[in-house]
Amino acid sequence: MEDKLITLAIHTFEKAQILKTILETEGIEVYIHNVNQIQPVVSAGVRVRIKESDLPHALRIIEDNKWFEEPVEEEVVDTTKKILIPVDFSDYSLKACELGINYASVVDAEVMIMHAYFSPYFPSAIPMGDTLAYHTDEEGSVQHILQRVKVDMGNICDYINQKMESGELPKVKYDFVLREGLPEEEIIAYSKEYRPTLIVMGTRGKSQKDIDLIGSVTGEVIEVNKAPVLAIPENVPFTDLRDARNIAFATSFNQRDLVSFDKFMELVKGLDLNIHLFNISTSRDEWNEIRLTGIHEYLKRQYPEAKISHTVLADGDLLLAIEKFVREEQIDVIALSSYRRNILARMFNPSIARKMLFHTDTALLVIDSHK
Repeated sequence: MEDKLITLAIHTFEKAQILKTILETEGIEVYIHNVNQIQPVVSAGVRVRIKESDLPHALRIIEDNKWFEEPVEEEVVDTTKKILIPVDFSDYSLKACELGINYASVVDAEVMIMHAYFSPYFPSAIPMGDTLAYHTDEEGSVQHILQRVKVDMGNICDYINQKMESGELPKVKYDFVLREGLPEEEIIAYSKEYRPTLIVMGTRGKSQKDIDLIGSVTGEVIEVNKAPVLAIPENVPFTDLRDARNIAFATSFNQRDLVSFDKFMELVKGLDLNIHLFNISTSRDEWNEIRLTGIHEYLKRQYPEAKISHTVLADGDLLLAIEKFVREEQIDVIALSSYRRNILARMFNPSIARKMLFHTDTALLVIDSHK
């Protein structure tokens, strides 16, 4: 039986070459695709492919290699609350703008609307996931693409200004920024500079095809970024968190979940919400009930004014159990922790946050549990 090739990672050309060298020194055959032959050094979305049988060995190498580790950053104290809203000029990113601006008015925050765009030197065959690619002929230029992006961003600003003038949106301080490069990389990099209180991003919801999921911009930002991310599927019925009534918080009975819950309570301060605790486990046994009850009691003591209840999920498939729970309890938002892991391990062993992102039309609030 032929050993088929699989995509191990999608990187810039430079990172793809480094990964190729690392793997080949360990005896793994590597193939890279989507390289611009005229100007390879500016290629983005380069696919690193290996034989399927080499995958376990490749993952072990990557896990052990320090090149993929994230550097430790110094904490910078900034009391200004900031909302970052990455957009791709789609209808669902407009919904993210409305929700982000409404939330900013509740917490007295400023708003930054961001768009990352590609230059014409990047191959047009790059899988874009949740982002919009501009295609151009050979005579296209960076200036031409940038001009089109500025027009689209101007249209969004006009839309927001009209909504603010009519009273449909609150008047909050906002600005925009344009960045050139891969959307997920630019959003993560800019977030490190801007240090937002919350990132609000639109997604296509459960209708999106599974083949596009690994390269998803929203999924990658959720798993790598330190700032909380609110992912808004296109079919969410509200554009203001004040209209949400029920929010569920997932726990795996880990100490890190308590850290995330403290961050969660800070984010929803000022909102009138019923909080439903549930377990990320489908074993309805005595221990799940005892542990969840214990966490419920602990959180009630920590937050006596909060309206907190708990539910142990039914046995069976986790995603189906969550969907049933969401439907029965009329959940508007699901909140959960995201434990940052090695990038390739994430791609082949997706976290519960990523799985839920593409299997639900419910908004997701994903919070990093690191202190």
